[in-house]
Amino acid sequence: MSTRILVVYYSATGNTAALAESLAAGARETGADVRVRTVPETAPADAVAKNPRWQAWVDAGPHHDLATLADLEWADGLAVGSPTRFGGPAAQLKSYLDSTGGLWAQGKLADKVARSFTTASTRHGGLESTLLAINNVFYHWGAIVVPLGYADPHLMESGNPYGGSFVSRKSAAPDELALGALRVQGKRLATITTHVATGLKQAE
Repeated sequence: MSTRILVVYYSATGNTAALAESLAAGARETGADVRVRTVPETAPADAVAKNPRWQAWVDAGPHHDLATLADLEWADGLAVGSPTRFGGPAAQLKSYLDSTGGLWAQGKLADKVARSFTTASTRHGGLESTLLAINNVFYHWGAIVVPLGYADPHLMESGNPYGGSFVSRKSAAPDELALGALRVQGKRLATITTHVATGLKQAE
């Protein structure tokens, strides 16, 4: 059976969604079965309307099916992404993560392989703290957190060992450097998840 990878993201203007797609592509290169899911937009309509790119993204949706708890239970490994919001993940994504208590209580989130990715508009705008904040959820689940690290030469240029990220200056879309890092991240996630899932099945 193929390794099952879930990519869950929130995106306001499409940048985090682009990272999610690139990560998913990297995971698929290993032969993994990949699901890409998003979460509902819950911001007030007037807040969205004040940002033309945000409004355009909302109007162009839906971009993927909405994530469910069943998707999370299905997955052997997962990647979770969000733009940074004051140094942490967006409330839209956090709401989904906050709904996982039932699965956590049943022990169904333990031993899943997990990692995070993010976007920001400034280099020191909270990239690393957002990744670490998402990872805090994984620690409570008992998941196995796999950082991006510098395991591939490409990552010496992209430069964030905590997880894939992109700085969108002047509303720029993700460049090939960032997308390449996310492909590496997806491939590594699927590869390590395969090792873990295989070992767990053999131990049963």
